[in-house]
Amino acid sequence: MPTAKLSDHDLYLFHQGSLFKSYTFLGAHLHTVKGKSGVRFTVWAPNAVQVNVVGNFNQWIGKNHRMTRITSNGIWTTFIEGLKEGDLYKYEIESNLGKVFQKSDPYAFYSEIRPNTASRITSLSGYKWNDDKWQQKKKKQKQRIYEEPLSIYEVHLGSWRLNKEKQFYTYRELAHELVDYVSEMGYTHIEILPISEHPFDKSWGYQITGYFSVTSRYGTPDDFKYLVDCCHQKGIGVILDWVPGHFCKDDHGLRLFDGEPVFEYENPLIAEKKEWGTLTFDFARPEVVSFLISNALFWMDVYHIDGLRVDAVSSMLYYNHGKKGDEEEIRNQYGGYENLDAISFIRKLNETVFHYYPEALMMAEESTAWPNVSRPTYLGGLGFNFKWNMGWMNDMLKYMELDPIHRKFQHTLITFSFLYAFTENFILPLSHDEVVHGKKSLLNKMPGDYWQKFANLRAFYGYMTAHPGKKLLFMGGEFGQFDEWKELEDLDWEVLEYEMHGKMHHFVKTLNQFYLKEPSLWQLDHRQEGFEWIDPNNCDQSIVSFIRRGKQPKDALILICNFTPVVYHNYKVGVPYLSEYKEVFNSDLSEFGGSGQGNSEVIRAVPENWHNQPHLIEITIPPLSFVVFRPINIPISHNKEEGIQVEEKKRVRRNAISRGRRKKTGVTNEKLS
Repeated sequence: MPTAKLSDHDLYLFHQGSLFKSYTFLGAHLHTVKGKSGVRFTVWAPNAVQVNVVGNFNQWIGKNHRMTRITSNGIWTTFIEGLKEGDLYKYEIESNLGKVFQKSDPYAFYSEIRPNTASRITSLSGYKWNDDKWQQKKKKQKQRIYEEPLSIYEVHLGSWRLNKEKQFYTYRELAHELVDYVSEMGYTHIEILPISEHPFDKSWGYQITGYFSVTSRYGTPDDFKYLVDCCHQKGIGVILDWVPGHFCKDDHGLRLFDGEPVFEYENPLIAEKKEWGTLTFDFARPEVVSFLISNALFWMDVYHIDGLRVDAVSSMLYYNHGKKGDEEEIRNQYGGYENLDAISFIRKLNETVFHYYPEALMMAEESTAWPNVSRPTYLGGLGFNFKWNMGWMNDMLKYMELDPIHRKFQHTLITFSFLYAFTENFILPLSHDEVVHGKKSLLNKMPGDYWQKFANLRAFYGYMTAHPGKKLLFMGGEFGQFDEWKELEDLDWEVLEYEMHGKMHHFVKTLNQFYLKEPSLWQLDHRQEGFEWIDPNNCDQSIVSFIRRGKQPKDALILICNFTPVVYHNYKVGVPYLSEYKEVFNSDLSEFGGSGQGNSEVIRAVPENWHNQPHLIEITIPPLSFVVFRPINIPISHNKEEGIQVEEKKRVRRNAISRGRRKKTGVTNEKLS
């Protein structure tokens, strides 16, 4: 993997912020020079007076292994003969103020197990991958990424499950236990909380010291490759939580790397993230841009990661995000609050990732109303291809925590999201952040008695599955864990011995499998024509009903959610087709822990206008439920008519796009003719 030599071209690109594979020459690389094997060390320390290499091979005394400065912007390098894989090292740095201290390698590929902090010489070559079929399939699907099912299981590896000795599972153990479980449960992807090296377990990996170093808590780099490889062989994609916005202040890490601000902003008002006790990367510094974009590509190049969920994007976009009222405000040169350097970095990041990996998933955790987050940069967007829908999540959690008797007064909380549902390519998240720090677990947020808590949660999951947007659920939510997430303990798997938790687990598995096989629930997720309200306004009974459509008329589904513990018989629902309707999913089945109310018989539509639909059906709506009906035996005339309407919509859309492109490029109809 290391480059043959430190070329002037690579050095130039690094200092310009455009060396996107900088990890191939910075860091510690096993190398052979003039027939002698050893390790070449290269580090960026622009303000250092001298840099030496120290390690277990020289008793941590650097005077015999001095590095040479080879660029005026602070690249230092040396070759040390005889070193081998596994040796420990750090950089001994003398600052302008005469202080001498040791730092871990920012580009280290592996590290000592905490609390030790040395970097470890490691080769990343040699692993034999077995995921060719997955890679080929992914490339074929790149154009259909928005029209495919995407159901993500969010995982913190250290607390998903512990062994009998209450120790972490290793990457290789997880490669079988976790991967088999995720596959069986019907998820398409796992999203792993950050596993770059971090010193503090309770940070969950979000406060990093080693961006290129997969954490040694669970095993070696090859062990982690094995985990990803097994995921791919099972048809499961891997998304990594990635934290380019800030880093932790531990002395051995990036803070004041050579005695002065290097990776962080010089201005402490910009650098300090007091909310988290961390420091902001200096996005204006070209070498930092090379470092971060190289790191994003590194996980895809070396570990075959399929995508990144980019953490805390809002805190990057705005200088004052998270600041309290008594803190001094920061403005840019135009008087605004936006961090223009960070915006430029984000766009460059996404452009670069998609240049090398067109099929990648780049997901923004962005909580403000910033427009066009998931639109291409050439259209003025930030360049991500997905955005977490934090507004939907907050509204729905607020709504679901209400006593059902009060929900009718807050009915817009479950309908408001449709005012903006198609402005971005959204993912609907129920993430780790919502089940920690006294917020309660999802199940324990639900109101009512024991039975109603489970029924509420089933209805909530059903509405999430029916709502346009891809899906994400944090571990433990699938079996209704009662306690909130505890990062130093494993999930409460023992509750599966209790009937209702076991039935909740079965429900989520069945719901996932239903989602995967129904094109209408994902094929037109990000397009208005994939959704149609039947009745969004029944606040008195807290019922909503709507249609989800796929590309084929036969794939249409009628979905109804009841958010009260009341059974409604002979409830009229408007439907589009004069056909028969069959109940194909019901969260109130007894096998899921429900009351067993439902519609076992096929129902024939009546030609009567209802809910702005030409026909209606009369059904039983179970309490606190999510029910789905499929039209069957649709008359041929309906199929033809709807097919014509769909094609007409496509034609109009194509013409509009074509007109927009001609207008943008200055090409008129006259010029074309």
